[in-house]
Amino acid sequence: MNRLIEYLRQHLMIDFQGDLTVAKVRELLAGDDSRDAKTLLAKVVADKSVEDMMLVLADCLLEQVQQSLSDDVMREQIRMYSES
Repeated sequence: MNRLIEYLRQHLMIDFQGDLTVAKVRELLAGDDSRDAKTLLAKVVADKSVEDMMLVLADCLLEQVQQSLSDDVMREQIRMYSES
């Protein structure tokens, strides 16, 4: 079981559902005058895509998610699956 859990943790992928577009980012940031919002909007507009932003975000989140998936959490989820 330990080898399976480690394999699953190491091969975890993060994906985002939905179609995030530059237009949707504009809409979601509308009215936000913070420096971060302005910088992000300028970047995605210049890139003409949110793909790079999504990839970077997924890469950054992956390590945090992998660390939070303890052996006990993984074991419990596998057990729940096997009993369903």
